[in-house]
Amino acid sequence: MSRTALLTLGRLPKALDIARSFSAAGWRVVVAEPYGWNLTSASRAVVHARTLPPPSAGKAEYLAALAAVVAEEGVELVIPVSEETMHVAHLASPARLFTMPAADVLRVYHKRGFIAVAESLGLDVPESHALGSAEAAALAARADFITKPVHSCSGRGVRFLQAGDAPPQEQVETILQARVHGDIISSCSIIREGRVVGNVLYRGSQFSGSVAIAFERIEHAATEAWIAAFAAGTGWTGFLSFDFILDAAGRPWGIECNPRVTSGVHFFETADIAPAVLEGRPPRLREAHELQQFYSCLTDLRPFRAGYFSRLRRLLSLRDVTWEGRDPWPFVSMIGTSWPIIREAARRRATFGEVATLDVGWYD
Repeated sequence: MSRTALLTLGRLPKALDIARSFSAAGWRVVVAEPYGWNLTSASRAVVHARTLPPPSAGKAEYLAALAAVVAEEGVELVIPVSEETMHVAHLASPARLFTMPAADVLRVYHKRGFIAVAESLGLDVPESHALGSAEAAALAARADFITKPVHSCSGRGVRFLQAGDAPPQEQVETILQARVHGDIISSCSIIREGRVVGNVLYRGSQFSGSVAIAFERIEHAATEAWIAAFAAGTGWTGFLSFDFILDAAGRPWGIECNPRVTSGVHFFETADIAPAVLEGRPPRLREAHELQQFYSCLTDLRPFRAGYFSRLRRLLSLRDVTWEGRDPWPFVSMIGTSWPIIREAARRRATFGEVATLDVGWYD
C-alpha cells in the first residue's frame, strides 16, 4: 500500500513540483487547503484535494480540520509549503511534519527574532531594532533604513527611507533596519538535522510589484557558507529560505528568513525533491538557469511599453515553472484555479503575489 504525503497548500507552483516528485516516488499525494480547486489539485500527481477553513477565520478550527484530514487519509508525512507553515507547525498529529517545532519556526519567521538568532551564530545581518525604540530612532538619524512589519511577506508594508527621515507610525509590530545597498538574492534549501541537502541561490529577473515572476539561478560561495552555518547552528530540518543583500564587496547580509519553500525550488530536478526530503539525497539542479511564471509574465506584457519586443522574446523562450507535457492540466487550467486570487488582487488593486497567501498568513 502506498504511503501518503499531505501538502498544506496547493495554489502556488512550488507545491506542484513537490507533489509531482512524491507521486513519482510512489507516494499518494493529498492537498488540503482553503481553495478546494487549486493549481496542484489539477495535477495527475494528486489523488485527493480537501478543502479546509482558512487560518484567517480561526487557528483552532483550521488545525482541527487539518488533523481530521491527516487521520482520514492515513497521512504519514505533512509538508508545509508557504505562509501556512507557521500554522501547520502547531499541528498535533502522529504524522511527521517536515518542518521544525512551532517555537523554532516562529522565532526565525519573526524578522527581529531572525536577526537575534543570526547574530548569536556570528552571521552578518544589518543593525535592526524595534520601531519606536531609542535605538531605532538613533539608527534612522544616521543611516538609510527600512521599516517592515515583523510578520510581513511579499513586500507588504515595507518602506524605504533615507537617513534623517522621521520613522513612520505603524499599527503593527515593526522592525527598523539599516539599509544595506547592493544586489538582492534569495535562497531555497532542503535541510535535514542541520545539514544542507540541497541549496539554490537565485535572483528575480522580472518582477510584478515587489514579487519576482521570472528567476535566474546564480552561484555564490560565501552565501552558501552563511546558509550552512545557520542550518548547523539551529539544527534545522525542513525547507528554509532567506533573502540576502550582497554589498559592493560581495559580502552577504541576511535580511530575512522564510521557514518555508520559495520559488527557488523550481531549479531542483523535480524527481529529486522527494528523495532529498526523505533520504537526504542531494538533488540535482536543472540545466535551465532562468525560469518564468508564464501567465504572470504574460499579464506583465504591455504592447505600448518600452522593451515590449524583448519581453516578448523572453516570454516565448523561457521555460515555465508549471508546464509538463505528461501533466498538462495545471498549466492549462491555471486561469480557472487562480481565479479567486486574481479576483481578490483586482478588488484590492494589488499584485497576485501580495494577496496569494492573505488567508493563510500568520497573525498573532
